[in-house]
Amino acid sequence: MSKSRFFALTLYVLLTVSVAFTQTSTQTTTASSQEQSQKRKTSEPYTGDLSIFDSPGRDERLQINRVMTILGIDSGKSVADIGAGSGWFTVRAARRVGRTGKVFAVDINPEAISHIESRAQQEQLSNVKTILSKPDDPQLPPDSVDAVLLLKTYHEVAHPVEVLRNLRPALRASAKVGIIDRNGNGENHGIGKDVVIREAQEAGYRLVKQYDFVKDGMDYFLVFTPSK
Repeated sequence: MSKSRFFALTLYVLLTVSVAFTQTSTQTTTASSQEQSQKRKTSEPYTGDLSIFDSPGRDERLQINRVMTILGIDSGKSVADIGAGSGWFTVRAARRVGRTGKVFAVDINPEAISHIESRAQQEQLSNVKTILSKPDDPQLPPDSVDAVLLLKTYHEVAHPVEVLRNLRPALRASAKVGIIDRNGNGENHGIGKDVVIREAQEAGYRLVKQYDFVKDGMDYFLVFTPSK
């Protein structure tokens, strides 16, 4: 074998090994990221007295009207309240969007769904539709919502990346997804905002803006849109 042919063969082998190593490394990194998302700690979903969410002063503390303005929740819009609980945000969004709008109250807890249905009927809000969702899928209709809010719920989501991925088909053009939560370790009814941002990016979203309305060093408000 000539020297030139020997060197060419050696170079080919080295390049092949390098490409294979790079592909393996990338696959390992992706798998590791997905595994990390799946195994991170989450809090047990709340199943107690739902009236706890209707505490006095919560509107002002969370600046919910400002939140709805930022998310573009106005008359005629369609909104999803994921992890709706007592329906505290659902009824406020329903009044804001009016009769020409709609609010999907989404929860995995049948008792919460029943509670919201009774509350909407009592408050004469005919634009509220409840959805008993799955832990990994909000079960929203395709192309159905202009804005989404997960209010103090994300830390309880066992499959966050899957939920956000399964949410995407329901989002209309220019839809915004808001997440309000508090910093924590996942199992103490809070989750670090950096974790939320990383998981949202993994699910195909980009961070548009982040806010700190409460100024307590714990609560945060993140706004996302789907990546192009």
